[in-house]
Amino acid sequence: MDRDFLIDLFAGFGPVTIRRMFSGFGISADGTNFALALRGELYLRADEQNIPQFEAEGSKPFQYQTRAKTVTVASYWHLPERLYDDPEALTDWARAALAAAQRAALRKRPKARKAAKRAAKKRASSRDARQARSSP
Repeated sequence: MDRDFLIDLFAGFGPVTIRRMFSGFGISADGTNFALALRGELYLRADEQNIPQFEAEGSKPFQYQTRAKTVTVASYWHLPERLYDDPEALTDWARAALAAAQRAALRKRPKARKAAKRAAKKRASSRDARQARSSP
C-alpha cells in the first residue's frame, strides 16, 4: 500500500494526512490519527461503539509478534476486505473510526490534566519543604 493508493481509497471520506509510521503509514484527519496501513493491511481505530461492526464482519484486532509473545492492539481492527470495493461504506467506516479516535483523545485529556496537577502539587510541596529547611 502506497501513499497514492491510500489517498484514492479515502477520497470519498475527505482530505487525509498520511505520515510515515513504523513500517507503514498513519492516516489522520483534523489532526487525529484514525487508521494505520501496515504490512500491506489497513486497520481502523475502534472502540466499544464500533467494535461490534468489525466482529460482525469477521475482522480481528491488529496483532504483532515480539520475541516473547503476541501483542494485540484492541484499538485498531482490520478493515473488512469488501470495503475496498465499496467507497460509500468505506467512508462510513472511516467516519466511525475517526469518531472512535476522537472519543479516545477526549478520554486521555483528563488523565493528562490530573498528572500535570499532581506534578505541580509535588513541585510546590518540594519547594515548601526546601524553604522550611532553609528558614532560621
